[in-house]
Amino acid sequence: MAKVSLGSKTMTLPTPAWLVGSYDADGKPNVMTAAWGGICCSKPVCMYVSLQKPRYTYANIMERKAFTLNVASEADVAKVDYCGMVSGRDNDKFAVCGLTAVKSDLVDAPYVAECPLVVECRVLHIQDLGQHTMFVGEVFDVKVDEAAMKDGKPDPKAIKPIIYAPEDRHYYGLGADLGLGWSLGKEYK
Repeated sequence: MAKVSLGSKTMTLPTPAWLVGSYDADGKPNVMTAAWGGICCSKPVCMYVSLQKPRYTYANIMERKAFTLNVASEADVAKVDYCGMVSGRDNDKFAVCGLTAVKSDLVDAPYVAECPLVVECRVLHIQDLGQHTMFVGEVFDVKVDEAAMKDGKPDPKAIKPIIYAPEDRHYYGLGADLGLGWSLGKEYK
């Protein structure tokens, strides 16, 4: 099957549509939408988010050395989009979107009460990559709404996370369950 070359691009499918929580130097909570992020280490458990230097959240994380990654549900996609459109320097995104900032007991950052899945991180490494800086955060806790749990684990069908396709700038929901990992491939053994 022939492939079409697209050149060097920020392209993978999907990317997350996370709300990144932080406090500014004065303790004001802020949240921004970020798609450049993911899991980067199993031990210690670490996740990362990459931000541009001019962003308000960039300065907040540099100041406080902590952030939260908040996974919103599909029903809140317009709020997630808004939080990526405006700056916390000039807007109280929590107030505008009717979101609740909750002070973490573990890291110096707020999380979003309305998000069914929250990851609390303390900055472990900062790597300047060029246009973006990667903040690697050691995960201190993952919080999940009780209603979004199934058999003691987070249930993607209940969480309904938002995913983002950078090339077409659209948000999507999860698709069909394709089967159990570390099981489907057994037919090739």
